[in-house]
Amino acid sequence: MNRNSSIEKMREAITWDLVVTGGGATGLGTALEAAARGYKVLLLEQSDFAKSTSSKSTKLVHGGVRYLAQGDVALVREASIERGLLVKNAPHLVKNLSFIIPVYTWWDRIKYTIGLKLYDWIAGKLSLGASVFVGPEKVVSRLPNIVREKLKGGVLYHDGQFDDARLALNLAQTIEEKGGVVVNYVKVTSLRKDAQGKVNGVEARDLESGELFRLKARAVVNATGVFVDDILKMDQPGVKKSTTASQGVHVVLDKMFLPGNEALMIPETPDGRVLFAVPWHGKLVVGTTDTPVETATLEPVALEQEIQFILDTAGQYLVQKPKRSDVLSVFAGLRPLAAPQGEGQKTKEISRSHKIIVSPSGLFTILGGKWTTYRKMGEDLVDKVESVAGWGKTVSATRHLPVHGYQEKTDWNDPLYYYGSDAEQVRGLMQAHGGWISEKLKISVAQVVWAVEQEMARSVEDVLARRTRAILLDAREALRIAPAVTDVMATLLGKDAAWKQTQLADFSNVVEYYLPEHYKPKKQDQPAIV
Repeated sequence: MNRNSSIEKMREAITWDLVVTGGGATGLGTALEAAARGYKVLLLEQSDFAKSTSSKSTKLVHGGVRYLAQGDVALVREASIERGLLVKNAPHLVKNLSFIIPVYTWWDRIKYTIGLKLYDWIAGKLSLGASVFVGPEKVVSRLPNIVREKLKGGVLYHDGQFDDARLALNLAQTIEEKGGVVVNYVKVTSLRKDAQGKVNGVEARDLESGELFRLKARAVVNATGVFVDDILKMDQPGVKKSTTASQGVHVVLDKMFLPGNEALMIPETPDGRVLFAVPWHGKLVVGTTDTPVETATLEPVALEQEIQFILDTAGQYLVQKPKRSDVLSVFAGLRPLAAPQGEGQKTKEISRSHKIIVSPSGLFTILGGKWTTYRKMGEDLVDKVESVAGWGKTVSATRHLPVHGYQEKTDWNDPLYYYGSDAEQVRGLMQAHGGWISEKLKISVAQVVWAVEQEMARSVEDVLARRTRAILLDAREALRIAPAVTDVMATLLGKDAAWKQTQLADFSNVVEYYLPEHYKPKKQDQPAIV
């Protein structure tokens, strides 16, 4: 991907078939669906691809055991199908992961065994493997740090795991391979309308150069996740709020707290959710919470009690209990949920199904959804555009479309595995740009070069948060290596000392909220976990 080329295409007098605003899972899924069907597509992202919610998930591609417990069988079925397709379309990023639910009562054994057999059945032929009850000895052999007292055994089941930000980048690359155009750091500032008040384009500003673009489009799609109301207000000032945001926090620990290759699933927590402890990139991701927030931001901040809640809940199941000093990184993401329909409805009770709205002006907006169903969301939205705009129906071309980087066999122990078929080219760069920037996290100079030259990385944060996952895996190490990354980027981009100084200051401000030492002991005036 080349940003200068994308900007040049934006300067051309093109009437795009679709302009998609939002470069997270939903926007990327929609743009890829449209491009794969042969439409002229432009995707605009105000920050970096997957900057917000879409890079801060629990790293699971799953049907959703919790949604099954809520009785949302349709969503579980849809997500299970999409999970199976994604395993086939992006096998370099998505893998089959075994989960164990430890059970301490015979009733729990019956309940979870039956529930997960139903989970298997709903997935049908796209199931990743049959669930099975295993005895306490096998649970301990697979989860050596699990609490043994009164342990009756566990239910082992299968779900998918992935690297969210890397999938987002590969989707952006696939869009361009299909003839679409994607560009980051371009913000939609207003909607353009014809004499009848119908949306026929957008105005957008390049946040790097300040250049303003007046873009024509046959259809405009609002796929901005937790920020959809900002675009809706451009269309109809004073419009009723359509979304609510729920914050999910994760802590990252050393793998020693859960040795082995299986994940732990805690099915019932005090806040009514489930808690996962998932091995990922050699670390352990533990989460998540469900805390309503009033205002959506690109960089949400964890609450002190959310962190403590995760550590306390995990500690109830682990012999060696994680302490605050064991935390390597803290990250928070916001779930985009359709606004509650009834008084007192809690965010954890709101369905994760997606919803499409067509405004009187012809603006298309998509609400809700989850990473697992990004492809189906895109398919449904393009179908809706074709139907409403009278374009004539075309057939989805993404159901069996390999994602950029596709390769059939993946060595998950290879530190470059997430590059897929690009890994050999990255290794080639390592010959010319030798040396580690972080041997601890296995990040090389060559990866920074690749991120800038091939993956549209524009800032130090882009490289350390989403091209590599350093800031999530070890925030202190990410802060340590930031100057070296800045130096490499400045040379590649032709930037001066002032740019480097600004980059380091900006990155320091962002990384502060990932550092566990940022969070202070609980105060009485902080809101409680809901």
